[in-house]
Amino acid sequence: MNREASGAGTPDVFTFGETMVALRGDGPLRLGGAMTVSVAGAESNVAVGLARLGHGVRWAGAVGDDEAGELVLRTLRAEGVDVGAAHRDPHAPTGLILFEARLPEVTRVHYYRSGSAGSRLGADAVERAFTAAPPRLLHLTGVTPALGEHARAAWERALRLARDHAVPVCLDVNFRGRLWSRRVAGAFLRPWLPYVDVLVASADELPLCLPPDGPAPDPEEQADRLLGLGVSEVVVKLGAGGATAYGDGGAPVHRPAVPVRAVDTVGAGDAFVAGYLSALLDGAGVAARLERAVTTGAFAVASRGDWEGAPTRAELGLLGGEDDVLR
Repeated sequence: MNREASGAGTPDVFTFGETMVALRGDGPLRLGGAMTVSVAGAESNVAVGLARLGHGVRWAGAVGDDEAGELVLRTLRAEGVDVGAAHRDPHAPTGLILFEARLPEVTRVHYYRSGSAGSRLGADAVERAFTAAPPRLLHLTGVTPALGEHARAAWERALRLARDHAVPVCLDVNFRGRLWSRRVAGAFLRPWLPYVDVLVASADELPLCLPPDGPAPDPEEQADRLLGLGVSEVVVKLGAGGATAYGDGGAPVHRPAVPVRAVDTVGAGDAFVAGYLSALLDGAGVAARLERAVTTGAFAVASRGDWEGAPTRAELGLLGGEDDVLR
């Protein structure tokens, strides 16, 4: 469904999370030099990717009442994302992330987000943004509940609202070891799996969602166990190996990665999710959803930045991807 078809004020997708000002250098930070200024955040990366593909997206994160926060909102607004429900926090700053290029394929990331506005987003603000016009789909990541008790409560409220309004949920596990341990993340996420319709995870994130008992099964067995816990669909990102989707009553569906020259892998997972959800909203089947996802992921890998390389719908065929019926 495109933006015009979604109806005035009714988004295709509702999401929220912390978006930070992003500074990118060309070499070691200790040597100084010029840096480019942009914004970055897992959920807003997906929001931009979906907006470029023609979908209506509402983002309801929190930023500081500062110039950095204005940059975040201005950037998302310019990309067609609805930020009318975003909150400006006068008591906390907008977070900061620094990207340090150390080797051609190695980028170090430094976060300055402790006590940030994004970590203080309230559950009531999320409820107001959600119920103002319930979306067709709710997208969450595992980053937000790791930010602190306020963000965690907002995340939980969103899941309950989605259940109350019969809105499907996509959860990208997106584990961040700097924010919480695998043990804590797994203990928190597992009880919420029955609320999730589409679970997206890399192969090494799947065990986080399963009870830590017995020998670790292979990804197909893990996906089957997750389906048994109530998840409708499990999508496993395999990096250069492509992706595989598992669902009830059908054989696994796999699509290889689209071959491109890798420039920057940051944001590739978010671009993948945007492509998958876009095709899902269009009513495409699993194979076509994976095809669009690996295509949008390839655009991200071939471009610098978290979201800057995300394709428009008209550009999807540039890598030799989709059938015309899906464009």
